[in-house]
Amino acid sequence: MELAESRDIDGWMRLVDQVKENFPGLETKEGLDEHRNTVLEFMSGKSAICAKSGDRVVGALLFSKEQQMLCFLAVDAAYRRQHIAENMVSYMRTFMDPTKEVIVTTYREGVPEGVAARAFYKRLGFAEGKLTEEFGSPVQEFVWKP
Repeated sequence: MELAESRDIDGWMRLVDQVKENFPGLETKEGLDEHRNTVLEFMSGKSAICAKSGDRVVGALLFSKEQQMLCFLAVDAAYRRQHIAENMVSYMRTFMDPTKEVIVTTYREGVPEGVAARAFYKRLGFAEGKLTEEFGSPVQEFVWKP
């Protein structure tokens, strides 16, 4: 686990390309280009975490310290069930204000793409929050309280 740097962007985007169908807003080349630019901004602000196997990026997490928000989390399918996501979330919390809530959004209940993510966040102690929308897709906030 480490803070991601701009040199990690190509490996990061290879991972994103692999999981893009699970994230609204990444369906098009424009969406992927925008994500790449966003990731580079987060990297320069020390708000991007990656997990690597050798030189390969196998886990990616973006977070906002200002908003106390987990913004993006993905793990390479071949590396799932190895606690990579859990370890990245734990590492992210070391950069957050421990006295404040942490928010993440994911698919609403009943959406097949969100079953694993919802179970994961609940297992980490996040509780279901308000219903909202992102990138034209209905989502639900999950809130971790200190």
